[in-house]
Amino acid sequence: MTPNPALGIVLHAIGGFAAGSFYSPIKKIRNLSWEAAWLLMGLAAWLASPWVASWLTTPQLGDVLRESWATQYRAMGFAALFGFLWGFGNLTYGMAARYLGIALGGSVALGFCMVFGTLLPPIHEGTAGKLLSTASGLTILGGIALCAVGIGMCGLAGHRREIELASGTDKAAAEQFNFTTGFIVAIVAGILSACFSFGLAAGKPMADISVAHGTNPLYSNNVVLIAVLAGGFLSNALSCLVMNVRNRTLGDYVNFHSYYIPNLLLVWLAGVTWFCQFFFYGMGQTKLGKQFDFSSWSIHMAFIVVFLNMWGLVFHEWRGTSSRTKSYVWLGILILIASTMVIGFGNYLTPPATTA
Repeated sequence: MTPNPALGIVLHAIGGFAAGSFYSPIKKIRNLSWEAAWLLMGLAAWLASPWVASWLTTPQLGDVLRESWATQYRAMGFAALFGFLWGFGNLTYGMAARYLGIALGGSVALGFCMVFGTLLPPIHEGTAGKLLSTASGLTILGGIALCAVGIGMCGLAGHRREIELASGTDKAAAEQFNFTTGFIVAIVAGILSACFSFGLAAGKPMADISVAHGTNPLYSNNVVLIAVLAGGFLSNALSCLVMNVRNRTLGDYVNFHSYYIPNLLLVWLAGVTWFCQFFFYGMGQTKLGKQFDFSSWSIHMAFIVVFLNMWGLVFHEWRGTSSRTKSYVWLGILILIASTMVIGFGNYLTPPATTA
């Protein structure tokens, strides 16, 4: 496949827009509990969309799944298991956006996701020590340190926002915003979200089988997403149902009223938009080609942070705060974007693997 870096960046931008925008429809939902809205969104995002995408892009989908189950059931199982763990990270990401707002919650959660997503693989593979002995490793560690500074700056802005909202007149915003809870769940989201990449890696034999059956390599991961997201749906469903019982909101699923159909349309829109981030990320990574492949994750993360904060402006999430607090959050976000670029450059410095 001929690389096309310009098209690759456009595809990453579309994926970043989807990732940064999926929560926006949920902000417009009325008379529906958050946990019910999240689970209904999951029906579209983690069950329906992967099957539809695989059906449209995978020839002989049934044969691919049957062969995967017969010969690679361990790969399918581990992909689903990592997806199950990632599901808790996805749930806490949504909670971070709920308690901190789309812009701050998403930026902090993505910052932690980048830190742990970068550090966990070399720790798991036993190669973490090499990070201190190469220019690539030191650059990546520098990017992680820069990311920590950005998270800290956003955290300071969030703490100031909590104080200023409590003393202001916007009581509804003050009641919704919870810095301590939101920051804790953002940390959890960052740790567990790294499991998604482990799920894709574990399911690679399924992708290979898919390609052997005639699937375009551009779409080979779609069949893996069926397993990973099935596990993610299970953990999200269990968590949401527990919250339904605790908050006595089980009736929300069948509480028909004038907002019921509009609410369903909004959550399904959010779910399909959520899935599109992975669909376009995979295509963007392929189109960048091997020369620029190192930058895929950094470009994707940067676009997500940009679009998250665009929506933060649309929803006036920093209304009622001082100009100094706003300057802190924007500085923190710019630092987070810069850290993704530094980490991407560190990956670029990694010497190519040699074959024996």
